[in-house]
Amino acid sequence: MPLSKSSPRRHVHTREIRCQGYKRDDGLWDIEGSMTDTKPCPVENRDRDGINAGEPIHFMEIRLTIDDDMVIHEAEATTNAGPFHVCGAITPTYAALKGLRIGSGWRRTVAERLGGVRGCTHITDLLLGPLAVTAFQTLRAVRFKQYAERAFGEKPPHLNSCHAFASDGAIAKERWPEFYTGN
Repeated sequence: MPLSKSSPRRHVHTREIRCQGYKRDDGLWDIEGSMTDTKPCPVENRDRDGINAGEPIHFMEIRLTIDDDMVIHEAEATTNAGPFHVCGAITPTYAALKGLRIGSGWRRTVAERLGGVRGCTHITDLLLGPLAVTAFQTLRAVRFKQYAERAFGEKPPHLNSCHAFASDGAIAKERWPEFYTGN
């Protein structure tokens, strides 16, 4: 069902987030994300001598190369457009993601390593949500096989991760009756 009809309004800002997952020929996976902010009117900006309507205020990209276990082998970030000349200087710090695993504790670890002045708010936001979810969706078949091979009695990792997978819900009752907590 679509959103309800809005009140009269005018367009002020657009943020576009795009994430894609790729299977590489070497067996690894590339998970890429980009974030672009634009405005429908010109923006005053000293560092860039103004920003034209429709021209990106922010345009950041990041690529994580991961294995089947979601361990990061390489991380590369870039700032193609930012409001300040110094914005792109922080992108090499994203190499610090190498060796981390996308999974439990991901958000906390990324925030500790790259939050605040240690990173770029926009690139870090991409990592915390959209890019991590894209990794999970890209490796869905691999992860499904891993879950099917889990030890008997081991709790499914996505149980209680969202409303649909609530331990007292219909999906848990059907798929994981041994972990079902409802009546």
